[in-house]
Amino acid sequence: MENESTYLLTTPQDYAFASDGDDFLPLDCGQTLRHVTLRYECAGTLNEDKSNAILITHALSGDAHCCGKHHPDDRKPGWWDEMIGPGKYIDTNIYFVVCSNVIGGCSGSTGPRSIDPETGKRYNMDFPVITIADMVRAQHRLMKFLQIPRWLAVVGGSMGGMQVLEWSVMYPDEVKSAVPIATTAQLSPQSIAFDWVGREAIQYDANWQNGNYEEKVPDRGLSTARMLAHITYLSDESMARKFGRNLQDSDEYGFNFSRDFAVESYLQYQGRRFVERFDANSYCFITRAMDYFDLADRAGGSLAKSLAEATADFLVVSFSSDWLFPTSQSKDIVHALLKNQQNVSFCEIESSYGHDAFLLEVDTLGTMIRGFLAHQQEVKK
Repeated sequence: MENESTYLLTTPQDYAFASDGDDFLPLDCGQTLRHVTLRYECAGTLNEDKSNAILITHALSGDAHCCGKHHPDDRKPGWWDEMIGPGKYIDTNIYFVVCSNVIGGCSGSTGPRSIDPETGKRYNMDFPVITIADMVRAQHRLMKFLQIPRWLAVVGGSMGGMQVLEWSVMYPDEVKSAVPIATTAQLSPQSIAFDWVGREAIQYDANWQNGNYEEKVPDRGLSTARMLAHITYLSDESMARKFGRNLQDSDEYGFNFSRDFAVESYLQYQGRRFVERFDANSYCFITRAMDYFDLADRAGGSLAKSLAEATADFLVVSFSSDWLFPTSQSKDIVHALLKNQQNVSFCEIESSYGHDAFLLEVDTLGTMIRGFLAHQQEVKK
C-alpha cells in the first residue's frame, strides 16, 4: 500500500435528536427511546452534489472513532485507521466518511448507562432491548441531520456487516452500494450460545448488582466475556503461530491454576484492557441485538425475498479461517442476491487470522474496496 497519507485529526461530535424537533425513536420491542444522542465522527469533505458520502458501521466493541486521532499525542488512532484516511484505501481526499457509535453503546451514544429522562437515574437494565434495525434507524436520523441524500456506500464488518445488510433493505433508495464483510444474515445457534455464556459471566459477577453497579463494576464478568469472545475472533492456526504452547513466566509448569501459558496471559490482558473501555450493560444489550438479527425471518424464512427490495450493488467479503462467521454464511447472502438477479461481487480472502482478518488483512481487503468504490463513483444510476 502507498504510504502517502497526511496526518488526520478527527473530532467527536454529538447529534441530539431533540435538536431537529423530533426526540422519539420507535423501537422494534414496542417501546420508544427519548432524548437520543448519537456520537459520530466525520473525515473528508462532502462534495457539492453530496454524492461521495460513505457510512462506516462498527463491530460489537467498536465506536465512532474509525480513523485518525483526536489529538496528536494520542497513542492509538481509530480502529480502522489503516483503511481510512488521506491517500488510504478509503481515501478521505476523495470521500466524506461518517461513523457513529450505535445506540446501546457506551462511547457517547445513548445506552444503558445514560440517564433515563423519566426517572433522572441511569437506565441500566431498564434500557429497552434494541435490534440491529433500531441501530440503523438511529443512523438514518443522523444521515438526515447531515443532509446526505444517499450513501455512496455503507461499509462494515462483523456486526457492522449486519448493519450494512439492514441499510440495504430498510432504505434501499438511499444506499448506492453495500459492502458487508465477515458477517451473516442471521446469527447462528453457536454464536447465540457464545453470547449467552458471555452475558451469564457478567450477570453472575457479584458486582453486577442486576445492572445497578457504580464504583465496583463487574470487571471479572466482563473480562471473562471478552476473553471468551476473543477466542472466537482468532483461528487455531493464528493462535498456534502466535503462542504455541509457550510458557509465559517460567520454563516449567507451575503445577497450580495461575497462568502458565502465553495464550492465557494474552487473554487475561485482553480482558483487562476491555474492562477499561467498555461497559458491561452495553455488552449485554448489543450482543442481544446480534442474537435477534435474522434477515430471512422477516420474509417467512426466505433470505432472497428479504433482500429483494435492495437496489444497491454489493461487494460481499469473507475470510477462509473465519469460523465465527464462516464463508458459507457469506455465500448464503450471495446466492440470495443472485437468485434475485441483483448486482453482487464476492471474494473469500485466504487468511489465517480468523474473524479478526477484516481488521488485519488491510492491504488485500483495502485494494478490493478501493476498486469497488472507484467503480461506484464512475457508474451513474
